[in-house]
Amino acid sequence: MAVDDRIKKIEEEIQKTPYNKATSHHIGKLKAKLSRLKEESLQRSSSGAKGKGFHIKKSGDSTVVLVGFPSVGKSTILNQLTNAESKIGEYEFTTLEIIPGIMEYKGAKIQIFDIPGIITGASKGKGKGKEILSVSRNADLIVVVLDVFNPQHMQQQVILDELRNIGIRPNESVPDVTVKKRKMGGINLSSTIPLTKIDDRTIRSILNEYGIHSADVLIRDDVNIDQFIDSLDTNCRYIPMLLVVNKIDLADAEYLQKLKSELPDAIYVAADQGYHMDLLREKIFQQLELIRIYLKPQGRKADLEEPLIVRKGSTVEEVALRLHRDFVRNFRQARVWGSSVKFPGQKVGLEHHLQDQDVLRIIIKK
Repeated sequence: MAVDDRIKKIEEEIQKTPYNKATSHHIGKLKAKLSRLKEESLQRSSSGAKGKGFHIKKSGDSTVVLVGFPSVGKSTILNQLTNAESKIGEYEFTTLEIIPGIMEYKGAKIQIFDIPGIITGASKGKGKGKEILSVSRNADLIVVVLDVFNPQHMQQQVILDELRNIGIRPNESVPDVTVKKRKMGGINLSSTIPLTKIDDRTIRSILNEYGIHSADVLIRDDVNIDQFIDSLDTNCRYIPMLLVVNKIDLADAEYLQKLKSELPDAIYVAADQGYHMDLLREKIFQQLELIRIYLKPQGRKADLEEPLIVRKGSTVEEVALRLHRDFVRNFRQARVWGSSVKFPGQKVGLEHHLQDQDVLRIIIKK
């Protein structure tokens, strides 16, 4: 039986099985089998032939992918945000290849991809869906675009399901689960908090399904079955997601108010009018958690025109490595001006965490 047929059979069995305390152990085993089969299917797909137009080259400081159904206005959003020239049309499947563009914002160069509209079943290969969605797995941020007049929850749920089916966990945190395999001794299970969503028997069954029969398992989150399985799946990608509702200029105030109560965290835009594009740029920058570091060469003023863009929480060592590995090898000290230090020009070491708009001077041994 083919992998996809086995996946379908297990999915049907899970749907037919009522979830309760008595069946949780059985469902846990089924979900573990399903996860392994999906990982196998994804690996086969990624090693197979790729469709024309889906080979991409990443550039810039971060990568964003626009995901949505056909004709929701992704191409218009891309054109508004970047220097791209993505084809626009009032009919489905206008974008037939992946179109890149660069959004320059606050000194950062953010690469944005407009991918073909996805459809139900995309993750199973429908409409080259696996190839299209695979681009999202390497993104730093996924922007899901919805049409203001289509059923929002249905659109959103289909997209989330398709992303989850290829191993993406939008807006989820990595489960705090550590599994250290041993040669013998069985499963030694411990947790720092009471587990209310999964029991010991189910945990052991899931581990056995993954071929793990002896290990030290430490759980620091109250994880459910899916989260525990995800902690064992090296295929999972945890990527932040931003929800955008487009074409709001076509809706009346009463309809919009109701929609905003249903989707309070979404960004509401009218891309073809340029409405709220500045807000979207800012939200993308915030979600990517980028910060600007201004470099101050010895004996010269800081370059406040072209900052170095790094991730929030970056250390002096990480910035030094971006510049040149010799800066770390010959590091003597660094001085920082900005919100990460107590006073201007404070002396810091490689482990110091920088903050947005800090000025950094690295001093190396001569």
